[in-house]
Amino acid sequence: MVVVQERQDRVDRIFHALSDPTRRDIVVRSLVGEHSVSALARDYPMSFAAVQKHVAVLERAGLVTKQRRGREQLVRGDIDAVREADLVLRRLEDLWHSRLDRFGEVLADVTREGTT
Repeated sequence: MVVVQERQDRVDRIFHALSDPTRRDIVVRSLVGEHSVSALARDYPMSFAAVQKHVAVLERAGLVTKQRRGREQLVRGDIDAVREADLVLRRLEDLWHSRLDRFGEVLADVTREGTT
């Protein structure tokens, strides 16, 4: 039970982190290649500290990792966390499709009953 709760908490952190467009952009950029936090900060209309906070949220969610190289902190995306979010969304989509399929069956039954 504890493992299930931990996984749910991780998924919650992932989706919270992805709820912000700046953080989504940072994830995309860091999946393409490593970037220093300062290089990332240059491309957003906000302070360096604000970008650092965004990176910290992404790091807590497991979407990125930071590695210190000299004076720089390099940010790298973690595809496994993205895959985990994708799995959750696919399960929701499967549920939705199964409900639509069931709805179609009910409609077909009602239509058949109406023609007899």
